[in-house]
Amino acid sequence: MTEDENGVRAIGAYAPRHRLPASEVEAAWGSVQASGVGRKAVPGADEDALTMAAAAATNALHADGTDASAVGVLALATTTPPLEEEDLSVRLGSMLGVPESARHEAYGASTRAGTRALAAGFDADLATDEVALVVAADCPKGEPAGERDQAAGAGAAAFVLVDGGPAVALARGSFVRPTPGTRFRERGTERVEGLGVTSYDRAAFTETLAGAVANLDAGADEDDRGAPDGAEGLGDVDAAAVQAPDGAMPYRATDALGVDADAIQRVATVHDLGDTGAASPLLGLAKALADPDVERALVAGYGSGAGADAFVVDVDGAVPASLALDREDERELSYAQYLRLRDEVVSDPPSGGGAYVSVPSWRRTLPERHRLVAGRCEHCGALAFPPEGACGDCGSLDGYEDVQLPGTGTVEAATTISQGGAPPEFALQQQRDGDFDVVVVAFDAPQGDDTVSAPAQLTDVDAGDVSVGDDVVATGRRIYSQEGVTRYGFKVRPARDR
Repeated sequence: MTEDENGVRAIGAYAPRHRLPASEVEAAWGSVQASGVGRKAVPGADEDALTMAAAAATNALHADGTDASAVGVLALATTTPPLEEEDLSVRLGSMLGVPESARHEAYGASTRAGTRALAAGFDADLATDEVALVVAADCPKGEPAGERDQAAGAGAAAFVLVDGGPAVALARGSFVRPTPGTRFRERGTERVEGLGVTSYDRAAFTETLAGAVANLDAGADEDDRGAPDGAEGLGDVDAAAVQAPDGAMPYRATDALGVDADAIQRVATVHDLGDTGAASPLLGLAKALADPDVERALVAGYGSGAGADAFVVDVDGAVPASLALDREDERELSYAQYLRLRDEVVSDPPSGGGAYVSVPSWRRTLPERHRLVAGRCEHCGALAFPPEGACGDCGSLDGYEDVQLPGTGTVEAATTISQGGAPPEFALQQQRDGDFDVVVVAFDAPQGDDTVSAPAQLTDVDAGDVSVGDDVVATGRRIYSQEGVTRYGFKVRPARDR
């Protein structure tokens, strides 16, 4: 550890509300090939790695009141980007309100990307009052009949790091060993594959992780809290956040890691969320840092190829946390519903007839769509959303002052869109996730009693379950795709679980 290394100051996490129990997989296929996965999280029709990353990052920033304008380094890790080529950290920064001058970094190519991004956060050179924001989000897929898909889950974790944060990496180690074929995704496909040679896969996993732990080094100046060198001395960790391609593999690495099964199980998320890819070890670390009884945690990330990273994280003080993992609004899926959500059994969307918005036009409205930036009339002070054209109250063309809305509001009107009634651009969403509601929301102003109304689509709730007068909160989601480019913007969800 170096003297200027950063520490974690706040954490956030997110998992979709949809859950597929293993019993549904067994009923569909006659057996469950994904060991130790009791159920798994499934993204909604309007969710992907980017929207989950935004949700986890928002939770982390809210956990200790950090404003996104303080972010000097943003690191995003995912192996399941919605686009094969594009720096998604830029879109994430826009959704959060990160300054355009901040350093934006993207990590991918293997599930080790999560711990690579975390290392970048610990090492970030931050100016005074700046923070680093590290986010990992994943939602892998496989062939439905195979163990990869049966284990494949979804989730995201985010960390705010700052000089002097209470959770620091006392020791780090990395190791690589060429081991092709354990897990890979061919170009042009969304499906993760593997050769399925059990002994080969296990050896690659355990030996590579063991190498990273063996290389743990506290550096030239050992911390006075007793940082370990190598696997020796790791027996005193309270929790072990270990990469989990399924619910059994992490426990096969106990000897290699120098920890016991209880330390792994204490913070494991794979049994409830499934394989969360690059987010897997970081979700475990988030749970560890949120546990007031954890004083030291091992983090072990692994990626096919193969490579591994290990960290010993020491906690000296409370770490504010907002983890949206165990949700009150969980929705248990049937296997048929799961296949619909995964876009396995839906027809192509209708061609033509939808509203056309060019990418340049959409880009001009990103502040409103991504961050709910409204305008206050410079002549009469009335709020307007979107802030364009003449003021609706006084008719003035003097212009608007930008106002960042907090994203909370109250439903003023609601209607349900059923099959056949969805506009063409939303037809695919309706096929995958069923009927949905569209509402008019009176959004709150940052201060004062005034509000501004805007239409929005409801998400994270069954159609018809929200009524006029209910409180809602804005969240970033996929809107639709056009010309191969996905449009992201705000929707609203019930405020009960904010």
